[in-house]
Amino acid sequence: MKILIINHFPLEGSGSGVYTKNLAKELTEIGHKVKVIFPENRKVPPEIFEIRPIMFMDDNTKDYEIDFNFPCFTSHPRSNTTFYQLNKKQMRDYIDIMVIVTKEEVDKFEPDIIHAQHLWITPYAAQKTGLPYVVTVHGTDLKGFKQDKRYHPYALKGAQNARKVITISKQVDRETKELYHIEDEKRKIVYNGYDTKFFKVKNVSRKEALEKFGINEMPDYIVSFAGKLAHFKGVDILLKAAKIYENQMKEKVLTLIAGNGVLYEELIKLKNFLELKNTFFLGYISDEQLIDLYNIADVST
Repeated sequence: MKILIINHFPLEGSGSGVYTKNLAKELTEIGHKVKVIFPENRKVPPEIFEIRPIMFMDDNTKDYEIDFNFPCFTSHPRSNTTFYQLNKKQMRDYIDIMVIVTKEEVDKFEPDIIHAQHLWITPYAAQKTGLPYVVTVHGTDLKGFKQDKRYHPYALKGAQNARKVITISKQVDRETKELYHIEDEKRKIVYNGYDTKFFKVKNVSRKEALEKFGINEMPDYIVSFAGKLAHFKGVDILLKAAKIYENQMKEKVLTLIAGNGVLYEELIKLKNFLELKNTFFLGYISDEQLIDLYNIADVST
């Protein structure tokens, strides 16, 4: 089978990007032909599947198709532009490029089916081709739907014409039904998976792993967080909890926060205000570092 996958974000730096990349790899490895359309603002290396990056502009981009950075629902390590900040022309340009590139790739790649990510613009672009398509709802698209009504006609059109709508949790499934009025038989909950070849229990030296993060302390316990530094992730609550256990526990507890996002500076200020001595922001880390982090942590939030 030939499958065209469309996402709103690059293949790294966001949950849906990682989901898209892993899905494309797994489908390719079991014998399907896959092509992925996604926004980018830098050159990307080849993958085992075909790719069609849509080039957006940032400070380091020389050749671009769209003269602003790729928009997000919250933030991305390489873009703080949001869909809600786009003016009328930018919004039109974004929708047009998604539709145009999707149609072009359908003509070139001749897929049997399209898998669109998020109930937003990609399913709208997919339905313009006349091909059967399914959509995965990731959750941040629901937040976008609540926040900016300008996108409702496109999101609803894409939702209503999908063959199937995949939701990643019970909460996302419930909100998808409420917001988009998609009937029960059309929705299917498929929980996010992970690559068991990489994300597994390993014998990792806590001392060596911490040194790689630039930390030369040996705690009794480690609490970790890995994800986007956005409001809905609740990292501010974790910092306030860290204040309690740093003060009240006899044992030394390190709090390690991996990831980036629009709240980075605000959370650093909160850390300093709370006078947290054993809390460290690691920034964006690689998958290999993330595996180490999970293995040395006693609690992952």
